[in-house]
Amino acid sequence: MSDTTVAGVRQGPGAGGEGIDPASGTGPAAVRADAAAGFAAVVERIDAGELRFPLPGAGSTAARFDALSRVAEQDVCVARLVEGHVDAVAILAELDGPPPAPGSRWGVWAAEPPGEGLTFARSGGSWSVTGLKRYCSGAHSCTHALVTAEAEGERRLFAVAVDGPSVTPVAGTWQAVGMAGSDTPDVRFRATPAVPVGVPGAYVHRPGFEHGGVGVAACWYGGAVGVARALRAAAARRPEPHTDAHLGSVDMLLHAASAVLTEAAGEIDRDPLDKEEGARLRAMRVRAFVEHVCDEVLRHVGRATGAGPLCHDPRHARAAADLAVYVRQHHAERDLAALGAAVARPGEDA
Repeated sequence: MSDTTVAGVRQGPGAGGEGIDPASGTGPAAVRADAAAGFAAVVERIDAGELRFPLPGAGSTAARFDALSRVAEQDVCVARLVEGHVDAVAILAELDGPPPAPGSRWGVWAAEPPGEGLTFARSGGSWSVTGLKRYCSGAHSCTHALVTAEAEGERRLFAVAVDGPSVTPVAGTWQAVGMAGSDTPDVRFRATPAVPVGVPGAYVHRPGFEHGGVGVAACWYGGAVGVARALRAAAARRPEPHTDAHLGSVDMLLHAASAVLTEAAGEIDRDPLDKEEGARLRAMRVRAFVEHVCDEVLRHVGRATGAGPLCHDPRHARAAADLAVYVRQHHAERDLAALGAAVARPGEDA
């Protein structure tokens, strides 16, 4: 994975970049606006052809993962929004959906926690979705989203415009400190026009579902590289054996995570349609390993640098808080148990 800066992602003091200074506002609204500006800047560069996120499995998956990790190294919240956009582009391509229009910013709002969700309805040749969708990253900055909705036991994926009056983010439903900038509240839909994408069940049963999960891990990795910046700076200032030991451990872990992501990218390119049926196991292994690396990097950096950077360096404090929340998309022992079951009993249903 490269350390090259992705232009268009705002950076803090001392990072060598230009843009909004994160020290200028640390409240939720300021952080959200900051991330939204970074998201828009990256999408503009994608539309202009200045920044590429190749489709997974198209022969350049390593470049896709590298681009995601480089955005996350600069800002994890921006990476979360960009990852949703490029994932939506990949899903639409895989399922023959309508291609995104230039200038549009997409999210993938497909979480299905217990409670109220979305239902879909059809009247003649028109479709609509109604209800509450939770965990909608980029709720105030996306123009469109792919959403999952259900009716009579049938779950489908729909493309919807989310910048109109029938779509309303629910105030107060995203109270996060870490990942505040990802802007992930509940969103209320009221008979919102929708376009079906793929057949029922296609969203989760396509090979790209697992490939996308590895892309999220690439963002986690980039976030860990960004958090490690404070430790590298501390070790460079003066020789100190304990600091050097922590940095040695972090370097080893990040090198291993980079290698795992690169190998996974090669495997995806060799079998993009998952004819060998290895995509699910690969995604579980990669996500579990990178999540472990992120936890260890946060631990080593915190022990080596103490409270100073967390209290006086707003960029580092936000990066650490954001990463700690973002990696919780991995469901810890529950996901590890699923991995163990898949290894022990390969024929067992997921």
